[in-house]
Amino acid sequence: MKTRLRALRAGDRGCAWTARICHVQGGSDCHRGIRLRVWGSGKNGRVLQVDLLSKALPGPWGACATDGTYPTSRDVRAVVEYALVHGWEPDEVGGVFLLTESEHATAFELPEFLITDRIRNPDAPDPSARVLALPAR
Repeated sequence: MKTRLRALRAGDRGCAWTARICHVQGGSDCHRGIRLRVWGSGKNGRVLQVDLLSKALPGPWGACATDGTYPTSRDVRAVVEYALVHGWEPDEVGGVFLLTESEHATAFELPEFLITDRIRNPDAPDPSARVLALPAR
């Protein structure tokens, strides 16, 4: 299946982005994960990458089976604006700028998503514990 690139404007910058759905295993359930990648300066510029964890609570068939959460343009714009303030330089050639749970999760969160390191690192904090610890919505 071909990756779909979407276009977005963040301030005066045009960006292209893609989001890949995956599943993130937690201690008590499976959760929807999204690997978000953003290019702000063409295919040779420094890519922004963040792994997102859906905040959806498990349903009767589990979160992986029932969660349809997907990032909106507003979510991606918020990620881009946060990353620009925190060191992402999209005009630099090559490389990846990562927004990680260990460095950014306490300062940044989206209405439907948390930042997770569990997609890249199976030993990262348990996503089930993080989702269940959220205030009731």
